Amino acid sequence: MRPSHIALAVLVTAVWGVNFVVIEVGLDRFPPLLFSALRFLVAALPAVFFVGRPKVAWKSVVGVGLALGVMKFGLLFVGMNQGMPAGLSSLVLQIQAVFTALFAFVALGERPGRVRLAGMVVALAGIGVAAVDEGTSGPLLGFTLVVVAAVGWGVSNVLTRKAAPSAPFTFMVWTSAVPVLPLFALSLAFEGWDRDSRALASLDWTGVGIIAFVAWVTTLFCFGAWSFLLRSHPASSVAPFTLLVPVFGMSSAALFLGESVSPLRWCAAALLVGGVALASLAPAPRNRAVQRVDTPAPALPVEDHEAHASR
Repeated sequence: MRPSHIALAVLVTAVWGVNFVVIEVGLDRFPPLLFSALRFLVAALPAVFFVGRPKVAWKSVVGVGLALGVMKFGLLFVGMNQGMPAGLSSLVLQIQAVFTALFAFVALGERPGRVRLAGMVVALAGIGVAAVDEGTSGPLLGFTLVVVAAVGWGVSNVLTRKAAPSAPFTFMVWTSAVPVLPLFALSLAFEGWDRDSRALASLDWTGVGIIAFVAWVTTLFCFGAWSFLLRSHPASSVAPFTLLVPVFGMSSAALFLGESVSPLRWCAAALLVGGVALASLAPAPRNRAVQRVDTPAPALPVEDHEAHASR
């Protein structure tokens, strides 16, 4: 990966790490499924009327929208609402890197080399150390929901990689529109009209700012940039960067929420950074499927993708 692409990946993971603190604060104001629905509603509207149609198959838009919006974020928000701390959630969710590599191998034929596998093992060892440090007294249901959310993220990574959208920002806007109605329907079914209406009636500027941040910054910008990275590089090269999210997540949770960060957890963070370095600097796997996708179309240079991703 080029240094500019590595810097973009690190920036995205830093924002995603801080986002767990924002979610924790938002869950004090909104029911989790309603919160997730509002996130994607604001991300999709009014942008969907101005960006044009996505130049990918509609099944890819729907698939990524459901996997990312309903499965990943819906379950993540519910899991955190069930008592999963922000720092621990940012850590557990990163098991998605394993699911991404597994699904990419099955669906795309991407075979990670030995160095990249070693880097993922080192990074996952860091997750194990942090999990041991966290202890086993946390909420089992919340933990399970966050793990299943990680499966959804892995699925969306591979579907995005396979779709290879030429305009990542446009793709993200349209995929944000997909989960809105399912999430609102699930919210009405499980959280109830009374609870939802009370939350909306008490909406203040802090709540508006929270929704704007999770919709425009962490969704449109970050996932637009992420789509660009997945189009430009093998999924198994990009996915390990998300192992940096718990470093930023635990740090911001300690700073803003008072969650403790022990020396053992900092050791885990060092393992995560080292593992990501091994995985990202290893030579990319060579196979025909990857070469076809990695070659930009002559009519749309890389600079155009970067412009879309940075909006």
